[in-house]
Amino acid sequence: MKYYIDITLLPDAEANLGFLWQKVYQQTHLALVENKIAENQSAIAVSFPKYGDKKFPLGDKLRLLSEDKAQLQQLNMGRWLSRLTDYTHITSIKNVPLIINEYACFKRKQFKSNLTKEALRRAKYKNESLEIALAHFKHYQIKTELPFIDMKSLTKDEQFKLFIDCVITESLKHSDFNCYGLSKGGNVPWF
Repeated sequence: MKYYIDITLLPDAEANLGFLWQKVYQQTHLALVENKIAENQSAIAVSFPKYGDKKFPLGDKLRLLSEDKAQLQQLNMGRWLSRLTDYTHITSIKNVPLIINEYACFKRKQFKSNLTKEALRRAKYKNESLEIALAHFKHYQIKTELPFIDMKSLTKDEQFKLFIDCVITESLKHSDFNCYGLSKGGNVPWF
């Protein structure tokens, strides 16, 4: 990745960081879908430069990275975030620093959080009643400290939590990025 832009979230009394992350990331996802290079594949990756922040786990900054400056220009995040201009600041396109010592892999971590859906699947697989399957998941709880963004699926019209995991390494690993800008194993410059 050679180029990047930063989007800084500017919370206030009316719009906290959680709310802003939901709105900004939803729009970012839509922009990446609109500019995808293949089915569920984006040339643009995301980074959370303040990941692990004590005040808010994702921090207040979203970084979009690309190999090609034209891809970031075409993305035109100003247009996608036009309704959030009071709550965001978008930098111009900048060059990634030449010397990078660490890389970050940001990937989605999925949990079985829809227990009714899981119970229906189990009931069908085990050939048991829905009541028995629901009882199996009665005490199931998601136990994680991973940060997440509340998202809304526009295709399925349902809410979900997009849990984001981060692994820092010293070596660069190439991989494809999905339309959330996340990867299954590739990484981006960490600076």
